[in-house]
Amino acid sequence: MSHTILLNKRPVGRPELSDFKTITEDQPTINSGEILLKTSYVSVDPYLRGRMSDAKSYAEPFELNKPMVSGVIAEIVESQNEKFKVGQFVSGMLAWKQFQKSSGEGLRVVDTSEVGESVYLGALGMTGMTAFLGLTEIGKPKKGETIIISGAAGAVGSIVGQIGKILGCRVVGIAGSDEKVNMLKSQFGFDEGINYNTTENMAEAIKKACPDGVDVYFDNVGGEISDAVLYSINRFARMIICGAISSYNETETVKGLSVQPFLVKNSALMQGFILGNYAEKFPEATSQLLEWFKEGKIKSEETVVEGFENIPQAFIDLFDGKNKGKMVVKA
Repeated sequence: MSHTILLNKRPVGRPELSDFKTITEDQPTINSGEILLKTSYVSVDPYLRGRMSDAKSYAEPFELNKPMVSGVIAEIVESQNEKFKVGQFVSGMLAWKQFQKSSGEGLRVVDTSEVGESVYLGALGMTGMTAFLGLTEIGKPKKGETIIISGAAGAVGSIVGQIGKILGCRVVGIAGSDEKVNMLKSQFGFDEGINYNTTENMAEAIKKACPDGVDVYFDNVGGEISDAVLYSINRFARMIICGAISSYNETETVKGLSVQPFLVKNSALMQGFILGNYAEKFPEATSQLLEWFKEGKIKSEETVVEGFENIPQAFIDLFDGKNKGKMVVKA
């Protein structure tokens, strides 16, 4: 038998466990050209919240009473496809199922001989590529510049900061606890950190942490934190809009500062992106990230939740900031 997690209903505001439903199915049997996959690790990510709503976005919404889908590392337990061997691990966008069959399309074999499986969902997967390509393609940081990152203790933010240090920049991270701020500095080499939950005036705190102003802002959060960064941006600053987790569960339109005066006054760039924009650069990004990882220049922090049945709760916990680094579920 195999368990599958479905989208039961569309969330209103913050997701709840009742928005999901777990069913039991027969383990699938494979035919010629197919492989049978056993889920090993599942990635939970804030962007999945958008796909749970029936609203226009860069990806089609999830269908009600159909399986949720995200990044998954799975083991091949049966194969009738000559391109894939039993015992190999593959990475791809797969359903939240304990067992599923596939033609192999869209999957890539990952080498787990030197690197743990789950790292291919984080530093060496979509997370790492999002950090690398967003920072280098839009931010174009130069040695000596200042980079500030919101959601810095999260999956993408922690990698962005480490890449910024590799490239010779001053790196400042914004996170939600003193523990996370200390982690940014002691573990990931950030130069400074700001705890937004204990800071009364974010604009002043950012100015103090970035005495030479902000050249690159990597935004994972949006909202009031991003408004505060605007007061410190330098001429020709580049602002990379990766996510806006602060507003994902809002039921009304979020109001904030008008960014146009800040952009005009500083000849600044603000650009949103999705990873798929840079698909042709995936091999280059993967190769560079793997090199840095093996050299110890990039460290992977993970929050690992045990148990396939706990995938929905792990996803919900993202919105309470319960993760340090990448949140994954070990099935």
